[in-house]
Amino acid sequence: MTVDNVDKYYFKNKKENTQILHNISFSINQGEILGVVGESGSGKSTLGKLLTKIEPFQNGEIYFKGRSISGMSKKELKNFRRNVQVIFQDPDSSLNPRMKVYDIILEGVRGFDIPIENEKEFVSERLKEVGLSSEFQNRYPSELSGGQKQRIGIARALAVSPEFIVADEPISALDVSVQAQVINLIRRLQKEKDLTFLFIGHDLNVVRYISDRTVVLYNGSVLEIAESDDLFENPIHSYTQRLINSSPSEQPNQKPKINILEERPDYGPVKSYQQINENHIVALH
Repeated sequence: MTVDNVDKYYFKNKKENTQILHNISFSINQGEILGVVGESGSGKSTLGKLLTKIEPFQNGEIYFKGRSISGMSKKELKNFRRNVQVIFQDPDSSLNPRMKVYDIILEGVRGFDIPIENEKEFVSERLKEVGLSSEFQNRYPSELSGGQKQRIGIARALAVSPEFIVADEPISALDVSVQAQVINLIRRLQKEKDLTFLFIGHDLNVVRYISDRTVVLYNGSVLEIAESDDLFENPIHSYTQRLINSSPSEQPNQKPKINILEERPDYGPVKSYQQINENHIVALH
């Protein structure tokens, strides 16, 4: 997936609009997990919606496997939607409460006319992949815990054999006790199936753990991109430094060094990017 100089506006009326994303550019390599971090309102979730064609963008272009996602034919769009799936933030709102797990997992398979020999065996295999027994296929979402619902959401996404998945803060609605289980599940499945992920998160420790590279967003602009360990050990942009210093420490008794909400600097528009090393760029204002 390649994002090339993309802008996103929300239109208030004929004369007014709000720009949410400004001149966004980056690429995601096959088999990579690219993390996206930033404060609430930075444009993280909106970016995910653009990559999945849930929402349109106004300028620039997005390419999937070298093909523009704009102006697709019905056949191309159907193929795109099969290959690009989403794991949503809130499993409660993303699962149909009137459907059993069996039908939830098969929903995409049926919608995309994917031939399978034995539906029961297929559903059981998808459940097994996410660490659930076949007994869950006859349950409704209301009979599941938060962690189990998110596992079903992951199984549903994987059922259509996608190549690219947007995970939009997939653990933020879960209890701390199950967050690590879901993160490790995503990481294992990504490696086993050679999937490509855009992983949107607010917990910097989680994003660093799961992502190969990380993008830092602020007010709809990319301020820094680097390999995750490099970014967290050697942040160049002052905002990235502030963001990392505001993150809760893994040490339980150690408080964040700063409160990032106390001040919101106006860095001005991004004029260009400086190459720090082969995989590390930082915005210049």
